[in-house]
Amino acid sequence: MSVNKVILIGNVGKDPEVRYLDNGVAVATFSLATTDRAYTLANGTQVPERTEWHNIVLWRGLAQTAEKYVHKGDRIYIEGKLRYRFYDDQNGIKRNVVEVFADNMEMLSAKANVQGAAAQQPTNSSQPVETPSENGEDELPF
Repeated sequence: MSVNKVILIGNVGKDPEVRYLDNGVAVATFSLATTDRAYTLANGTQVPERTEWHNIVLWRGLAQTAEKYVHKGDRIYIEGKLRYRFYDDQNGIKRNVVEVFADNMEMLSAKANVQGAAAQQPTNSSQPVETPSENGEDELPF
């Protein structure tokens, strides 16, 4: 058995770039920054803050969600797997790219959560709002 699992919590480095393939499948890509805090070792040596940048790839519904709600600076949780790509650049030099193909994404920024909640609520205020019955019990049809 083997495992290829990545869990990241960080800040979005740029707005997602979303493209649609010929068959209509959405693909979103963006960078994510994770930062280790600075600290001091027992011997007094100071270790500076270190930021790592990750290339995130989202597919289908996750890509469409990112297109609507994810913006530069947002704090998000990403769960996925590492993928490696190799190619030759314009000068014939072999290059490699490490990407995180996300299986799950959670928006952690308060701003993103408010926007997401607002998008899920009905915009037509003429619809009646259901409330519990006056005796405190919910009226359920079953």
